[in-house]
Amino acid sequence: MLKKLRRKFVCINMAIVTVMLCVIFGTVLYFTQANLKADSLRMMESIAENPYQMGLPSSAGETRLPYFILRAGPGGAYIVTNGGNFDLSDEAFLRDLVTVVEAGGQTGTLEEYHLRYWREQTPGTLMIVFVDITSEYNTMQNLWRSCILIGLASFAVFLVLSILLARWAIRPVEQAWQQQRQFVADASHELKTPLTVILTNAELLQSPDCEEPARSRMADNILTMSRQMRGLVEDLLELARVDDGIARTVWTRVDLSRLVSDAVLPFEPVCFEAGLTLETDIQPDITVRGSESHLRQVAEILLDNARKYADPGGTVTVTLTRQGRRHCLLSVADPGEAISPEDLKNIFKRFYRVDKARAMDHSYGLGLSIADSIVTDHHGKIWAESAGGINTFFVSLPTAQQ
Repeated sequence: MLKKLRRKFVCINMAIVTVMLCVIFGTVLYFTQANLKADSLRMMESIAENPYQMGLPSSAGETRLPYFILRAGPGGAYIVTNGGNFDLSDEAFLRDLVTVVEAGGQTGTLEEYHLRYWREQTPGTLMIVFVDITSEYNTMQNLWRSCILIGLASFAVFLVLSILLARWAIRPVEQAWQQQRQFVADASHELKTPLTVILTNAELLQSPDCEEPARSRMADNILTMSRQMRGLVEDLLELARVDDGIARTVWTRVDLSRLVSDAVLPFEPVCFEAGLTLETDIQPDITVRGSESHLRQVAEILLDNARKYADPGGTVTVTLTRQGRRHCLLSVADPGEAISPEDLKNIFKRFYRVDKARAMDHSYGLGLSIADSIVTDHHGKIWAESAGGINTFFVSLPTAQQ
Protein backbone atom coordinates (compact mmCIF):
# COMPACT_ATOMS: atom_id res chain seq x y z
CA MET A 1 0.00 0.00 0.00
CA LEU A 2 2.76 2.44 0.91
CA LYS A 3 4.63 1.70 -2.33
CA LYS A 4 1.47 2.40 -4.32
CA LEU A 5 0.94 5.61 -2.39
CA ARG A 6 4.56 6.64 -3.04
CA ARG A 7 4.22 5.87 -6.76
CA LYS A 8 0.96 7.78 -6.96
CA PHE A 9 2.59 10.75 -5.25
CA VAL A 10 5.46 10.71 -7.78
CA CYS A 11 3.08 10.32 -10.73
CA ILE A 12 0.91 13.23 -9.61
CA ASN A 13 3.97 15.43 -9.07
CA MET A 14 5.43 14.55 -12.46
CA ALA A 15 2.09 15.09 -14.19
CA ILE A 16 1.92 18.58 -12.67
CA VAL A 17 5.56 19.26 -13.61
CA THR A 18 4.98 18.03 -17.16
CA VAL A 19 1.96 20.28 -17.61
CA MET A 20 3.84 23.25 -16.18
CA LEU A 21 6.87 22.66 -18.42
CA CYS A 22 4.65 22.29 -21.50
CA VAL A 23 2.79 25.48 -20.64
CA ILE A 24 6.01 27.43 -19.97
CA PHE A 25 7.89 26.25 -23.06
CA GLY A 26 4.78 26.49 -25.23
CA THR A 27 4.26 30.08 -24.08
CA VAL A 28 7.92 30.94 -24.78
CA LEU A 29 7.77 29.39 -28.26
CA TYR A 30 4.46 31.01 -29.12
CA PHE A 31 5.38 34.53 -28.06
CA THR A 32 8.87 34.28 -29.57
CA GLN A 33 7.44 33.25 -32.94
CA ALA A 34 4.72 35.90 -32.69
CA ASN A 35 7.29 38.62 -31.90
CA LEU A 36 9.56 37.58 -34.79
CA LYS A 37 6.61 37.62 -37.17
CA ALA A 38 5.36 40.96 -35.88
CA ASP A 39 8.84 42.50 -36.28
CA SER A 40 9.12 41.30 -39.88
CA LEU A 41 5.63 42.59 -40.67
CA ARG A 42 6.48 46.01 -39.24
CA MET A 43 9.60 46.06 -41.35
CA MET A 44 7.69 45.18 -44.53
CA GLU A 45 4.99 47.73 -43.77
CA SER A 46 7.64 50.40 -43.29
CA ILE A 47 9.25 49.48 -46.60
CA ALA A 48 5.89 49.48 -48.39
CA GLU A 49 5.19 53.00 -47.11
CA ASN A 50 8.60 54.23 -48.35
CA PRO A 51 9.48 52.00 -51.31
CA TYR A 52 12.17 54.31 -52.62
CA GLN A 53 14.36 54.30 -49.49
CA MET A 54 17.77 52.85 -50.10
CA GLY A 55 19.29 50.08 -48.01
CA LEU A 56 17.81 48.45 -44.92
CA PRO A 57 15.58 50.03 -42.28
CA SER A 58 17.59 52.30 -40.03
CA SER A 59 15.19 53.11 -37.20
CA ALA A 60 16.54 52.24 -33.76
CA GLY A 61 15.45 48.75 -32.70
CA GLU A 62 13.82 47.96 -36.08
CA THR A 63 14.33 44.47 -37.47
CA ARG A 64 16.84 44.21 -40.34
CA LEU A 65 16.13 41.27 -42.66
CA PRO A 66 17.19 40.68 -46.29
CA TYR A 67 14.36 41.83 -48.54
CA PHE A 68 13.46 42.70 -52.11
CA ILE A 69 10.60 44.56 -53.76
CA LEU A 70 8.75 43.20 -56.77
CA ARG A 71 6.72 45.53 -58.97
CA ALA A 72 4.58 44.66 -61.92
CA GLY A 73 5.98 46.56 -64.88
CA PRO A 74 4.44 47.51 -68.26
CA GLY A 75 3.60 44.60 -70.48
CA GLY A 76 3.65 42.07 -67.65
CA ALA A 77 7.34 42.53 -66.90
CA TYR A 78 8.56 42.52 -63.33
CA ILE A 79 10.88 45.05 -61.82
CA VAL A 80 12.97 43.93 -58.84
CA THR A 81 14.66 46.40 -56.53
CA ASN A 82 17.07 45.85 -53.62
CA GLY A 83 17.52 42.21 -54.57
CA GLY A 84 21.26 42.05 -54.17
CA ASN A 85 21.01 39.18 -51.69
CA PHE A 86 18.83 37.06 -54.00
CA ASP A 87 19.15 35.51 -57.46
CA LEU A 88 16.04 36.93 -59.15
CA SER A 89 16.97 36.48 -62.79
CA ASP A 90 14.39 33.74 -63.36
CA GLU A 91 11.24 35.36 -64.75
CA ALA A 92 9.25 32.13 -64.30
CA PHE A 93 10.15 32.04 -60.64
CA LEU A 94 9.02 35.62 -60.16
CA ARG A 95 5.78 34.90 -62.00
CA ASP A 96 5.11 31.95 -59.68
CA LEU A 97 5.70 34.16 -56.67
CA VAL A 98 3.20 36.71 -57.94
CA THR A 99 0.65 33.99 -58.70
CA VAL A 100 0.92 32.57 -55.18
CA VAL A 101 0.75 35.99 -53.58
CA GLU A 102 -2.28 37.07 -55.59
CA ALA A 103 -4.11 33.96 -54.37
CA GLY A 104 -3.45 34.93 -50.77
CA GLY A 105 -4.18 37.93 -48.61
CA GLN A 106 -2.32 41.15 -48.00
CA THR A 107 0.35 39.29 -46.10
CA GLY A 108 1.41 35.70 -45.81
CA THR A 109 4.26 33.24 -45.71
CA LEU A 110 5.74 31.10 -48.47
CA GLU A 111 7.06 28.20 -46.47
CA GLU A 112 8.94 26.45 -49.31
CA TYR A 113 10.92 29.59 -50.13
CA HIS A 114 11.33 30.86 -46.53
CA LEU A 115 9.78 34.16 -47.59
CA ARG A 116 7.17 36.39 -46.02
CA TYR A 117 5.39 39.00 -48.17
CA TRP A 118 3.46 42.21 -47.87
CA ARG A 119 1.30 43.20 -50.85
CA GLU A 120 0.32 46.76 -51.73
CA GLN A 121 -2.10 47.00 -54.62
CA THR A 122 -3.35 50.24 -56.10
CA PRO A 123 -5.19 50.83 -59.39
CA GLY A 124 -2.72 50.01 -62.13
CA THR A 125 0.19 49.04 -59.89
CA LEU A 126 1.21 46.07 -57.77
CA MET A 127 4.06 46.14 -55.28
CA ILE A 128 5.09 43.16 -53.20
CA VAL A 129 7.69 43.31 -50.44
CA PHE A 130 9.42 40.00 -49.69
CA VAL A 131 11.65 39.37 -46.68
CA ASP A 132 13.84 36.35 -46.06
CA ILE A 133 12.77 34.63 -42.84
CA THR A 134 15.45 31.94 -42.87
CA SER A 135 16.93 33.45 -39.70
CA GLU A 136 13.49 33.24 -38.09
CA TYR A 137 13.27 29.54 -38.93
CA ASN A 138 16.75 28.95 -37.57
CA THR A 139 15.93 30.86 -34.39
CA MET A 140 12.79 28.81 -33.84
CA GLN A 141 14.58 25.52 -34.54
CA ASN A 142 17.32 26.39 -32.06
CA LEU A 143 14.70 27.46 -29.54
CA TRP A 144 12.79 24.19 -30.02
CA ARG A 145 16.00 22.22 -29.55
CA SER A 146 16.88 24.19 -26.42
CA CYS A 147 13.40 23.75 -24.97
CA ILE A 148 13.49 20.00 -25.55
CA LEU A 149 16.92 19.62 -23.93
CA ILE A 150 16.00 21.88 -21.00
CA GLY A 151 12.65 20.11 -20.64
CA LEU A 152 14.25 16.65 -20.52
CA ALA A 153 16.88 17.81 -18.03
CA SER A 154 14.20 19.52 -15.91
CA PHE A 155 12.02 16.41 -16.06
CA ALA A 156 14.90 14.23 -14.85
CA VAL A 157 15.74 16.64 -12.02
CA PHE A 158 12.11 16.93 -10.93
CA LEU A 159 11.73 13.15 -11.11
CA VAL A 160 14.62 12.67 -8.68
CA LEU A 161 13.28 15.44 -6.42
CA SER A 162 9.78 13.93 -6.54
CA ILE A 163 11.10 10.52 -5.49
CA LEU A 164 12.99 12.06 -2.58
CA LEU A 165 10.01 14.24 -1.67
CA ALA A 166 7.68 11.24 -1.84
CA ARG A 167 9.89 9.33 0.57
CA TRP A 168 9.98 12.30 2.93
CA ALA A 169 6.23 12.97 2.69
CA ILE A 170 5.22 9.33 3.10
CA ARG A 171 7.54 8.75 6.06
CA PRO A 172 4.99 9.95 8.69
CA VAL A 173 2.32 7.77 7.07
CA GLU A 174 4.72 4.84 7.06
CA GLN A 175 5.57 5.39 10.71
CA ALA A 176 1.88 5.66 11.61
CA TRP A 177 1.18 2.48 9.65
CA GLN A 178 3.96 0.62 11.44
CA GLN A 179 2.76 1.95 14.79
CA GLN A 180 -0.77 0.85 14.01
CA ARG A 181 0.39 -2.64 13.05
CA GLN A 182 2.52 -2.84 16.19
CA PHE A 183 -0.39 -1.54 18.28
CA VAL A 184 -2.74 -4.20 16.91
CA ALA A 185 -0.13 -6.91 17.46
CA ASP A 186 0.55 -5.76 21.03
CA ALA A 187 -3.15 -5.46 21.88
CA SER A 188 -3.80 -8.93 20.46
CA HIS A 189 -0.93 -10.32 22.51
CA GLU A 190 -2.21 -8.70 25.70
CA LEU A 191 -5.71 -10.07 25.13
CA LYS A 192 -4.56 -13.53 24.11
CA THR A 193 -3.36 -14.65 27.54
CA PRO A 194 -6.52 -13.83 29.53
CA LEU A 195 -8.70 -15.21 26.73
CA THR A 196 -6.75 -18.46 26.79
CA VAL A 197 -7.16 -18.72 30.57
CA ILE A 198 -10.90 -17.99 30.33
CA LEU A 199 -11.47 -20.55 27.57
CA THR A 200 -9.44 -23.22 29.34
CA ASN A 201 -11.25 -22.76 32.66
CA ALA A 202 -14.64 -22.62 30.92
CA GLU A 203 -13.94 -25.92 29.15
CA LEU A 204 -12.86 -27.52 32.44
CA LEU A 205 -16.04 -26.26 34.12
CA GLN A 206 -18.06 -28.18 31.56
CA SER A 207 -16.25 -31.39 32.43
CA PRO A 208 -18.45 -33.79 34.45
CA ASP A 209 -15.41 -34.83 36.48
CA CYS A 210 -14.83 -31.30 37.78
CA GLU A 211 -15.42 -31.18 41.55
CA GLU A 212 -16.93 -28.26 43.44
CA PRO A 213 -13.66 -26.80 44.91
CA ALA A 214 -12.11 -26.88 41.46
CA ARG A 215 -15.19 -25.26 39.98
CA SER A 216 -14.98 -22.41 42.48
CA ARG A 217 -11.28 -21.91 41.73
CA MET A 218 -11.89 -21.91 37.97
CA ALA A 219 -14.75 -19.44 38.32
CA ASP A 220 -12.42 -17.15 40.27
CA ASN A 221 -9.83 -17.46 37.53
CA ILE A 222 -12.39 -16.55 34.88
CA LEU A 223 -13.55 -13.57 36.94
CA THR A 224 -9.96 -12.38 37.49
CA MET A 225 -9.05 -12.66 33.80
CA SER A 226 -12.31 -10.97 32.78
CA ARG A 227 -11.55 -8.04 35.04
CA GLN A 228 -8.05 -7.86 33.60
CA MET A 229 -9.46 -7.81 30.06
CA ARG A 230 -11.99 -5.16 31.03
CA GLY A 231 -9.17 -3.00 32.41
CA LEU A 232 -7.20 -3.39 29.21
CA VAL A 233 -10.19 -2.60 26.99
CA GLU A 234 -11.00 0.48 29.09
CA ASP A 235 -7.40 1.66 28.72
CA LEU A 236 -7.55 1.11 24.96
CA LEU A 237 -10.81 3.04 24.72
CA GLU A 238 -9.34 5.84 26.83
CA LEU A 239 -6.29 5.98 24.58
CA ALA A 240 -8.54 6.21 21.53
CA ARG A 241 -10.56 9.01 23.16
CA VAL A 242 -7.37 10.88 24.01
CA ASP A 243 -6.06 10.53 20.45
CA ASP A 244 -9.30 11.81 18.98
CA GLY A 245 -10.95 13.91 21.65
CA ILE A 246 -8.57 16.57 23.02
CA ALA A 247 -8.55 18.60 19.82
CA ARG A 248 -12.35 18.78 19.99
CA THR A 249 -12.47 19.74 23.67
CA VAL A 250 -13.12 23.36 24.55
CA TRP A 251 -10.06 24.69 26.34
CA THR A 252 -10.42 26.95 29.36
CA ARG A 253 -8.18 28.54 31.95
CA VAL A 254 -7.32 25.80 34.45
CA ASP A 255 -6.01 26.43 37.96
CA LEU A 256 -3.32 23.77 37.78
CA SER A 257 -2.30 24.31 41.42
CA ARG A 258 -5.79 23.49 42.66
CA LEU A 259 -6.15 20.63 40.13
CA VAL A 260 -2.95 18.89 41.29
CA SER A 261 -3.87 19.40 44.97
CA ASP A 262 -7.29 17.83 44.37
CA ALA A 263 -5.73 14.93 42.42
CA VAL A 264 -3.36 14.17 45.32
CA LEU A 265 -6.12 13.84 47.93
CA PRO A 266 -7.52 10.42 46.84
CA PHE A 267 -4.00 8.96 46.76
CA GLU A 268 -3.15 9.84 50.36
CA PRO A 269 -5.03 6.87 51.91
CA VAL A 270 -3.91 4.57 49.08
CA CYS A 271 -0.26 5.46 49.64
CA PHE A 272 -0.73 5.11 53.41
CA GLU A 273 -2.09 1.58 52.97
CA ALA A 274 0.90 0.75 50.75
CA GLY A 275 3.30 2.01 53.41
CA LEU A 276 4.28 5.12 51.43
CA THR A 277 4.54 8.73 52.49
CA LEU A 278 3.04 11.34 50.17
CA GLU A 279 4.54 14.85 50.27
CA THR A 280 3.60 17.89 48.17
CA ASP A 281 5.17 21.23 47.32
CA ILE A 282 2.68 23.08 45.13
CA GLN A 283 3.04 26.76 44.34
CA PRO A 284 -0.34 28.55 44.28
CA ASP A 285 -2.06 30.37 41.42
CA ILE A 286 -0.39 28.54 38.53
CA THR A 287 -2.84 28.53 35.62
CA VAL A 288 -2.69 26.94 32.18
CA ARG A 289 -5.01 26.69 29.20
CA GLY A 290 -6.36 23.28 28.33
CA SER A 291 -8.78 20.51 29.20
CA GLU A 292 -9.19 20.21 32.96
CA SER A 293 -10.33 16.58 32.86
CA HIS A 294 -7.36 15.51 30.72
CA LEU A 295 -4.82 17.41 32.81
CA ARG A 296 -6.25 15.81 35.94
CA GLN A 297 -5.84 12.44 34.23
CA VAL A 298 -2.12 13.16 33.66
CA ALA A 299 -1.61 13.90 37.37
CA GLU A 300 -3.50 10.76 38.36
CA ILE A 301 -1.49 8.59 35.95
CA LEU A 302 1.82 9.85 37.37
CA LEU A 303 0.62 9.39 40.97
CA ASP A 304 -0.69 5.89 40.26
CA ASN A 305 2.57 5.00 38.51
CA ALA A 306 4.56 6.20 41.55
CA ARG A 307 2.31 4.19 43.89
CA LYS A 308 2.84 0.99 41.90
CA TYR A 309 6.60 1.22 41.48
CA ALA A 310 7.81 3.00 44.65
CA ASP A 311 9.84 1.00 47.15
CA PRO A 312 7.88 0.10 50.32
CA GLY A 313 8.37 2.69 53.03
CA GLY A 314 9.49 5.31 50.53
CA THR A 315 8.29 8.86 50.02
CA VAL A 316 6.41 10.02 46.93
CA THR A 317 7.02 13.72 46.29
CA VAL A 318 4.74 15.86 44.14
CA THR A 319 6.08 19.28 43.12
CA LEU A 320 4.56 22.06 41.01
CA THR A 321 6.61 25.20 40.39
CA ARG A 322 6.88 28.00 37.89
CA GLN A 323 9.59 27.57 35.30
CA GLY A 324 10.49 31.00 34.00
CA ARG A 325 7.72 33.39 32.99
CA ARG A 326 5.85 31.22 30.51
CA HIS A 327 6.10 27.64 31.75
CA CYS A 328 5.45 25.53 34.81
CA LEU A 329 6.94 22.21 35.87
CA LEU A 330 5.08 19.33 37.50
CA SER A 331 7.19 16.48 38.89
CA VAL A 332 6.35 13.23 40.66
CA ALA A 333 9.32 11.49 42.28
CA ASP A 334 9.50 8.13 44.07
CA PRO A 335 12.31 5.90 45.31
CA GLY A 336 12.64 2.70 43.38
CA GLU A 337 14.73 0.50 41.16
CA ALA A 338 16.77 2.58 38.72
CA ILE A 339 15.36 2.88 35.20
CA SER A 340 17.93 2.22 32.49
CA PRO A 341 18.61 4.85 29.78
CA GLU A 342 17.08 2.51 27.20
CA ASP A 343 13.89 2.18 29.24
CA LEU A 344 13.76 5.95 29.75
CA LYS A 345 13.61 6.36 25.95
CA ASN A 346 10.86 3.78 25.47
CA ILE A 347 8.82 4.13 28.63
CA PHE A 348 6.19 6.36 26.98
CA LYS A 349 5.60 3.93 24.10
CA ARG A 350 2.36 1.99 24.05
CA PHE A 351 2.40 -1.40 25.78
CA TYR A 352 5.96 -0.83 26.95
CA ARG A 353 6.64 -2.04 30.49
CA VAL A 354 9.90 -1.82 32.38
CA ASP A 355 8.79 -4.64 34.65
CA LYS A 356 7.12 -7.33 32.54
CA ALA A 357 5.78 -9.00 35.68
CA ARG A 358 3.49 -6.01 36.28
CA ALA A 359 1.07 -7.31 33.61
CA MET A 360 -0.78 -9.29 36.22
CA ASP A 361 -1.10 -6.13 38.34
CA HIS A 362 -3.36 -4.50 35.73
CA SER A 363 -0.41 -2.60 34.26
CA TYR A 364 -0.51 -2.72 30.49
CA GLY A 365 1.99 -0.02 29.57
CA LEU A 366 -0.72 2.38 28.38
CA GLY A 367 -0.93 4.92 31.21
CA LEU A 368 2.25 6.83 30.41
CA SER A 369 1.41 6.68 26.69
CA ILE A 370 -1.96 8.30 27.45
CA ALA A 371 -0.22 10.98 29.55
CA ASP A 372 2.28 11.59 26.74
CA SER A 373 -0.54 12.12 24.20
CA ILE A 374 -2.36 14.54 26.51
CA VAL A 375 0.76 16.59 27.31
CA THR A 376 1.77 16.74 23.64
CA ASP A 377 -1.69 18.01 22.66
CA HIS A 378 -1.31 20.72 25.33
CA HIS A 379 1.94 21.85 23.66
CA GLY A 380 3.95 20.56 26.60
CA LYS A 381 6.71 18.05 27.20
CA ILE A 382 6.90 14.95 29.38
CA TRP A 383 10.01 12.98 30.26
CA ALA A 384 11.53 10.81 32.99
CA GLU A 385 14.84 10.83 34.84
CA SER A 386 16.43 8.27 37.11
CA ALA A 387 19.31 9.17 39.44
CA GLY A 388 20.39 8.42 43.01
CA GLY A 389 17.71 5.79 43.51
CA ILE A 390 14.95 8.30 42.69
CA ASN A 391 12.77 8.02 39.60
CA THR A 392 11.16 11.31 38.62
CA PHE A 393 8.59 12.07 35.94
CA PHE A 394 8.41 15.66 34.70
CA VAL A 395 5.69 17.54 32.85
CA SER A 396 6.40 21.00 31.46
CA LEU A 397 3.38 23.05 30.32
CA PRO A 398 3.01 26.60 29.01
CA THR A 399 1.26 28.82 31.53
CA ALA A 400 -1.77 30.96 30.65
CA GLN A 401 -0.86 34.59 29.98
CA GLN A 402 -2.54 37.22 32.11
